Amino acid sequence: MGSGKPEKTQKPGRTPKPFGPNNPKSQSKFKKKTNTKNTANRQIKTKTTSVTGNNKNNQPSQQLRYFLSQFESANGVQLSSLELESIKDSCFLDVSQELGQDVMKLEKHIKEAFGAKWKEELCEGKHIEGKIEAGSPAVLVVAPSALRSIELLRGMRTLTKECHAVKLFSKHMKIDEQVSLLMNRVNIASGTPSRIKKLIDIEALGLSRLSVLLLDIHTDVKGYSLLTLPQVRDEFWDLYKNYFHQQLVKGDLRICLYGPIPNGNEFKGKSVELADGDREQLDS
Repeated sequence: MGSGKPEKTQKPGRTPKPFGPNNPKSQSKFKKKTNTKNTANRQIKTKTTSVTGNNKNNQPSQQLRYFLSQFESANGVQLSSLELESIKDSCFLDVSQELGQDVMKLEKHIKEAFGAKWKEELCEGKHIEGKIEAGSPAVLVVAPSALRSIELLRGMRTLTKECHAVKLFSKHMKIDEQVSLLMNRVNIASGTPSRIKKLIDIEALGLSRLSVLLLDIHTDVKGYSLLTLPQVRDEFWDLYKNYFHQQLVKGDLRICLYGPIPNGNEFKGKSVELADGDREQLDS
């Protein structure tokens, strides 16, 4: 991208932590037992058990079920019970049904997420040395395309008058230009998975202030979305596993699925029951 590209340096604490199929800790713990005397009589019965959440009915929310089902489908894995326990309903930001899914009302959803501190976190443009890290947004929007990224930013226009939002996609934008913009205070940024990951990789885009990760799951004219469009989907999950999952589990980050969630996406974990009474949870 030119000689002006900054040297990539690895800082302590910024090492990507893989999740799912790339994490050695998430390898399958299910081992089929062998017994020469009882092998012929051993039968494996499959049961389905609903994953519990934090809501009143002890059932996972629609957002949580959909997110987990898409993760498993895209990565070809089945999450272990330990991994499931780490992702709770509290990790997801409820979108007010009264406000609807109109893009022009998006800023109202974002304000609700930050409560009384919304103006301080989202509108102020002054960089405070030692307190506000340059290039670290409080809200990061991930969209499947550059056009959709811009459209979502229009819905937050009144929040970005003093501190302009940064566009993080490759179409008509050079990475050096984005690196320069990220040297200032950034409250809101919007872009595509591949460019966002590249900017994090070179440590131009920071995550220290990130509180809300908004995922645009609206479908295009062909019925594809961020989580279903093949190449974009893979790029997003690569980004998520490397940089967002650990923050989500620790409670430092909440995800907002912005868009209608398709019906029929029930998420269920499978357990196996062996004939001799042993039970083990199938891991990924």
